[in-house]
Amino acid sequence: MRLKHLELQGYKTFAAKTDFVFTGGLTAIIGPNGSGKSNVADAIQWVLGEQSFGRLRAKRSEDMIFTGSNERARMG
Repeated sequence: MRLKHLELQGYKTFAAKTDFVFTGGLTAIIGPNGSGKSNVADAIQWVLGEQSFGRLRAKRSEDMIFTGSNERARMG
């Protein structure tokens, strides 16, 4: 199996629609602290069937939805 594309919107820190395109070979997700790298990994785990909120760094299902910020309203 090869992941080709991931689209996030309203998921944890990704309020706006964000597309990730994975080309062949090795892919690295890099960025400063707090930029959402772990949330991308959590999203991949979730769509592959992970059901444990603890493993997805959440306490309940509502934690998976963008909770709002100074610039954007809460989603969901």
